[in-house]
Amino acid sequence: MINIDNNELMSIDGGISTWTAVGIGAAVVFLIGVVDGFFRPLKCN
Repeated sequence: MINIDNNELMSIDGGISTWTAVGIGAAVVFLIGVVDGFFRPLKCN
């Protein structure tokens, strides 16, 4: 196994950014809510 220092770690590109993951998660939750509301509408109290 090769040990690399902090500068080499910071220069590695790739993966997914945190904000992209949050945006994808929010979109999935929103779409699930829309589908749930369409198929199972509940009355407001």
